[in-house]
Amino acid sequence: MPESRTSVRDSSAVGRFHGATASNGQAVLEKEPASKEVKEEGFCRRWFQKACPCCCRRQSTSYDITNEKDADVTKNGEKLTPILEQLSLIVRSVDLLSLKSGQNRREHHTDRYQSDELIIRRGQTFQMELNLSRPFNINTDKLYLDLKTGLLPLVSKGTHVIVPLVEELQDLCWEAKIVEQNSNRVKLSVNSPANAIVGKYKLSVTTHCPKRESVTTHDPEKDIYILFNPWCEEDTVYMEKDEEKEEYVLNDTGRIYYGTEKQIGARTWNFGQFHEGILEACLYVLEKSEVPPSGRGDPVNMVRVISAMINSPDDHGVLEGNWSGNYAGGTPPTAWSGSVDILKKYHREGGVPVKYGQCWVFSGVTTTVMRCLGIPTRSVTNFQSAHDTDVSLTIDVYFDENLEPINDLNSDSVWNFHVWNDCWMARPDLPPAMGGWQAVDSTPQETSQGTFRCGPASITGVRMGQVYLMHDTPFVFAEVNSDKVYWQRNLDGTFSQIHLEKNAVGHCISTKAVGSNERVDITDLYKHPEGSEEERIAVETACRYGTKPYVYGSPTAEDVNLEVKLEGEGPRMGSDARLEICVKNQSAEPRSAILHSKVAVIYYTGVLKDTVKSERFPVELMPNEEKVIDWVLPYQDYQNQLVDQAALMLTLSGRVSETKQVLASQTIFRLRTPDISIQPLGEAYVGKEASAKLTFTNPLPCALHNVVLRVEGLGLRNLHPITVGDVGKHSTVTVTEHFIPSLAGTRKLVASLDCKELTQVHGVADIVVYFFLACQFLLKFFMNISVNLTQIFLPQSNFII
Repeated sequence: MPESRTSVRDSSAVGRFHGATASNGQAVLEKEPASKEVKEEGFCRRWFQKACPCCCRRQSTSYDITNEKDADVTKNGEKLTPILEQLSLIVRSVDLLSLKSGQNRREHHTDRYQSDELIIRRGQTFQMELNLSRPFNINTDKLYLDLKTGLLPLVSKGTHVIVPLVEELQDLCWEAKIVEQNSNRVKLSVNSPANAIVGKYKLSVTTHCPKRESVTTHDPEKDIYILFNPWCEEDTVYMEKDEEKEEYVLNDTGRIYYGTEKQIGARTWNFGQFHEGILEACLYVLEKSEVPPSGRGDPVNMVRVISAMINSPDDHGVLEGNWSGNYAGGTPPTAWSGSVDILKKYHREGGVPVKYGQCWVFSGVTTTVMRCLGIPTRSVTNFQSAHDTDVSLTIDVYFDENLEPINDLNSDSVWNFHVWNDCWMARPDLPPAMGGWQAVDSTPQETSQGTFRCGPASITGVRMGQVYLMHDTPFVFAEVNSDKVYWQRNLDGTFSQIHLEKNAVGHCISTKAVGSNERVDITDLYKHPEGSEEERIAVETACRYGTKPYVYGSPTAEDVNLEVKLEGEGPRMGSDARLEICVKNQSAEPRSAILHSKVAVIYYTGVLKDTVKSERFPVELMPNEEKVIDWVLPYQDYQNQLVDQAALMLTLSGRVSETKQVLASQTIFRLRTPDISIQPLGEAYVGKEASAKLTFTNPLPCALHNVVLRVEGLGLRNLHPITVGDVGKHSTVTVTEHFIPSLAGTRKLVASLDCKELTQVHGVADIVVYFFLACQFLLKFFMNISVNLTQIFLPQSNFII
């Protein structure tokens, strides 16, 4: 039985047995003289005894008992333990239902981990069973769970979690609910929030009954491991497609590409994220980073930490890099074929860096750690990969006056190939549409904020040349899309640009295809087609933020304005989306440009889903002319593309031919959905049935299926789902809702629509609830009495009722 503390009286908190002697592990209480009278304590003494029990212990015939492990309490030789257990509520055992084949592990997609620990994903419920000393009484007993992670758990930091028992789970926070009770056994359903800290938690259970309290001691075999959850829509690592989650989270083998762009080789890599001991090794890597556990709920922060800890130069991380060709004292990088031995060796030897690694080894180990913790990740190979050492965002080659290379200045380089990682996550710290795949590089090349690491850098930001975005976007941009610039030294020691090579880096960017061992080219995710105007705009935009912004020159004038306007309140769902593109020439000269437009669906988290429509069109402007271009997105183009709470983003870009001015604009807009109209029917009174009419019109030219209206109102009624069924195109549905108000005053009746084809439809109405007539009569009667009494006894006062 776990060690616990029980008492019959509050004074047991003293932790001693007054008048007791110990014998053979038993506490025997002395019998008070029968003739001694018990005096009733006064208020002051009772208060003083509670304030300082050590100084003022009671003298009474009652028993103050603190249980000792495996000890029976007796009086006159009779055991009192059964009596105490009837009063106490003690947790005999905890079953976390953690078997690999069990419901918890299967529902959380953790049944492949070679461990019988409870491994779950945040933002999702799980079950556990408690075996108690007696049946749980929901009316008088209290119970809560304690979860702690890290060396110094604090509630304020989210590392000490108190999980209360609730009647209904809200799915937004830590909470537990009794879902089954059978005699002394209680089954709990426990929910964690989607932003819970990832790591290893120690569990204890606290129980309260009217007179006693007990806390189970921590059992090392009852730890709970919480991971990121790509299956949970509220988690920032949520990934929509099941086949992609299967590949980027659950696949424990993969392919890593190497060689040259014309001779691409492939090797199989065993990631082994589910292998026995790997989860513990990954958590050990986090502990070695000395990053506090409170920062382990944010995937952006976690990725940065892991990127730094996979290499060893500044924090004694997992792998020591070696490009010398001499691998004495370690394993040659080409000899590794998986991550398991590397991580287990690092863990087993107490954090001594493993020898040796190069880029594909760093990437393979990074993939293992990320997938093990639940972050969707893939290894990516870039052929002709640039290494920019001076943040110029160009690869610079220097010659002397005789066109001989100046080796001391030629520090930039281009690798035949380089392997890094893409990780999937939303980026709430960046502007919209920057979520999705993020580039992460664990190979130690350049420092980021003083540490050898790189990323996460938004691939969308890289593609658009927005190198001012965090983290390390300039370095990744230079790897895939920098130009090679040739410089010659002049007689006066200055340098002049003599040649520009535009298609020098970033070729055949490759990763393993989803669901097969084929190679897939993802170069178009990192940059626009080489040589296209969009690609040139991205390069020149990026270089303006580098150390050599003058390489491409500046526009001779910036006198053309570009603006997008919404008509009225914006487009409506089910209709064509119409926007106005306003282009204004503020100069006295003609201007011309070609505008590129692209509209894409984005999640509310800022992650891009799909491109809906792309087009390009010329714009010719006379001096001081303003043109308004009607832009239309037909309903048929977007009807099957929208997702829950999604919006559309229109991106415009172009260049003014005469001045080389770059035009760019991004506009996010949503398609307005109809409201549910709620109309009260008659007056509403407390305790008397009232009604309201709910009306909704389907705005789509197609039917809605399995429509459910959800109605609720504080003080009016609990949540009530109303099954409507199918609603035809442009059809109107009317439902009458009946409810019995429980509170007077102005209350709000809220309704929302639930169906697959249409989201974000809701409505609200104020319902004025009166007291029932009899109640009003009594209230008025007592108010009149109060006024009369006031006039009699307080004639001079300004007393107001």
